[in-house]
Amino acid sequence: MECGIVLAGSEVKSVKAGFLSFPDAFGEVKQGEVWVRGLHINENPCSSVFNHDPDRPRKLLLHRAEIKRLTRKVDEKGMTLIPLEFYLKDGRVKILLGVCRGKKQFDKRSEIRDRDLRREMQRDFKERGQRI
Repeated sequence: MECGIVLAGSEVKSVKAGFLSFPDAFGEVKQGEVWVRGLHINENPCSSVFNHDPDRPRKLLLHRAEIKRLTRKVDEKGMTLIPLEFYLKDGRVKILLGVCRGKKQFDKRSEIRDRDLRREMQRDFKERGQRI
């Protein structure tokens, strides 16, 4: 779902310059409003003393019906709001917001096991390549 975001002027400059990090960001519905937390927008070096707080929660702009729909989906077990993409549209910063299901513990374990196996295979190939 595409939604707008409430930003200060220095934040918009920072986003346009690419000073944006959101690997741990998530959305939450609180009192009929949608907020994004964990979004880090670095301070713009050209903004002097009027810089913003890089880690503050930011309000997302959605219609009331869209918020109700998201609330119903998020209330399901294990569902959460995740910002998938940030982009500019007509000079405004937009967020592509997705409803995602978190990983189970066994999914995490199998992913770690697969990553370790790949790493070992790469080591073996590297050693064989150097011996020849």
